[in-house]
Amino acid sequence: MQKLRNKKNCTGDYLLLISVVLLAVIGTIFIYSASNYSAKKTYNDAFYFVKKQVVGILLGIVAMILTANFDYNKLKKFTFLISALSFITLILVFVPGIGVENYGAKRWIGVGSITLQPSEISKFALILFCATFVSKNPEKTKTFLGILPVLVFGGATCLLIILEPNMSITVCVALLMMTMLFCAGMKIKHFIYLIIPAIFAGVLLILAEPYRLDRLMAFLNPWSNPKGEGYQLLQSLYALGSGGWFGVGLFNSRQKYAFLPFAESDFILSVIGEEIGFIGLIFFFSLLFFIIYRGLKIASKSKNVFGFILSVGITMIFGIQTIVNALVVTGSIPPTGLPLPLVSSGNTSIIIFMAEMGILFNVSKQGSLTF
Repeated sequence: MQKLRNKKNCTGDYLLLISVVLLAVIGTIFIYSASNYSAKKTYNDAFYFVKKQVVGILLGIVAMILTANFDYNKLKKFTFLISALSFITLILVFVPGIGVENYGAKRWIGVGSITLQPSEISKFALILFCATFVSKNPEKTKTFLGILPVLVFGGATCLLIILEPNMSITVCVALLMMTMLFCAGMKIKHFIYLIIPAIFAGVLLILAEPYRLDRLMAFLNPWSNPKGEGYQLLQSLYALGSGGWFGVGLFNSRQKYAFLPFAESDFILSVIGEEIGFIGLIFFFSLLFFIIYRGLKIASKSKNVFGFILSVGITMIFGIQTIVNALVVTGSIPPTGLPLPLVSSGNTSIIIFMAEMGILFNVSKQGSLTF
């Protein structure tokens, strides 16, 4: 009887994997819808972004299969290597000839047409470092000195990312670090000690760069500068407003016709809302939150502290980016560039997220997850 029970518990969460692949496929459909006009105009190929995304998904599926069948406990052995790779690639973005600059920011490294976004690697590196560190002695999280190594690692990561500059990912990494430490047992008073200076640091970062202050002002009143900083937010709101309850229909978005910048990436949710409407978005977000739910359930059923923190970190970075992206496109927080996980165009992001989902599956396969 015990053998049968263990066999049942080792099947793994296939619902998670199915949901991840389904979301990636849905994302590709909307990437085509959002980008076919601009891709045809810019690259003379309506499927330019779709082809890149399909390559990313295929590589992501391979990565997901590999991680799904790789004992997640063995990842501890690669903590130093992945951490070192994270910092090395983050530094390489500033090296001439290796770092790739777009729109005034150096966020990529690349050779020829092949590019990589190191900040995507750094998020997983932080998750793995925190999970490995905490699992060695969970009681350390009860003291401030005990969590200091994680704070130093996360702080150094945030510093390198903000220098690119990339405030959106910096905020996500900081939130991820705080969430994992809180779930690991960090005391409330230590959380407060950290969150207050973090808020002040955020204010100083906004004041330090004029474009960030301009974005904040545009968020407060986008109609004050409708052709400048407020333009993107207004176009996003027009798209969502046009969608109404049931949308204008698949592939019938009007904002994608050179009105909404980055329609295939950071603001793809605006096009989705325009085409499938409020009712469609309810089903769309149901899929997103189902993935988050499965991830949290896997974490709660994991057999050890390492698996728990690893699962929490992977699920939370997916959830944080989902919520922040949704808040941005609806004008609920100041606009910032942040992709919607598994949906927005971007190969580095989708490959790493799918690999992380494979790790989640492996945790579920070794845990006591029941359906």
